[in-house]
Amino acid sequence: MLQLYFWPMACSLASRIALMEAGIEARYHMVHLWTKKVLDDDGDFRAVSPKGAVPVLVLENGERLTESAAVLQYIADLRPELGLAPPPGHPDRYRLQEWLSFIGTELHKGFLFPTFWYKDDAALAKPRERIGQNVAIVAAHLAGREYLVGERFSVADAHLAWALTLLRPAGVDVAQWPDLAGYLARMQARPQVKAAIGIETQLWKTVTA
Repeated sequence: MLQLYFWPMACSLASRIALMEAGIEARYHMVHLWTKKVLDDDGDFRAVSPKGAVPVLVLENGERLTESAAVLQYIADLRPELGLAPPPGHPDRYRLQEWLSFIGTELHKGFLFPTFWYKDDAALAKPRERIGQNVAIVAAHLAGREYLVGERFSVADAHLAWALTLLRPAGVDVAQWPDLAGYLARMQARPQVKAAIGIETQLWKTVTA
C-alpha cells in the first residue's frame, strides 16, 4: 500500500486529492512541519526525507518520492484510464508539467509559503506585489475553460484547487477574478475534492486547537 506523509492543508493536500480521485487506498502519516516529527510514532521525519518537506510518497517497493509535481504525476500514471494526466508523448503532457511547475513556484513557493511561514512585512513585500499578476495569468487561462489542462480533471487541477483554497486565508480574494472563482467552486464541489479538504480541515483544527 502507498503511504503519504502530509501536514494538514499543506501542498500535500493535492496528493491526497489525487489519490482519492484515482480511488487509490493509502496509509497517511501526519507530520509536524515545525518539529519535523511523525505524529503517529514520534519518529524523525528527516529520517523519512532529508528535505523535511511534504509530500513524501512511499511506493509499494519502499522507494520514496518527493516534490508535488513528481508525486502527482506518479499517482496519475497509476490509473492511466482515468486521464488524471495526459499520456506520455501527448502534447498536453507538457502543458501539465508547465502548470504544475507554475503553481509550485509562483503560487506556492512564491506567495503561499512565505505568507504562512514569515511574519516580516519587508520579506512579504515582493510576494504580495507579484501574486495578483500571477493569479491573473491563471484566471486568463481559465476563461472559457472547465479545466486547467485539456477537457477533463487532472492532477494539475488538484494542485491548483489546493493553492486557490489557501489564497483567501493568505489575503487574496479570488472573487475579483470571476472565471477563477467559478473554477474554484466547481473544483470544491467535486465529491473527492470536497472530502479531501474536509478531512484536512478537521485535522488542521485538531492540531491547532
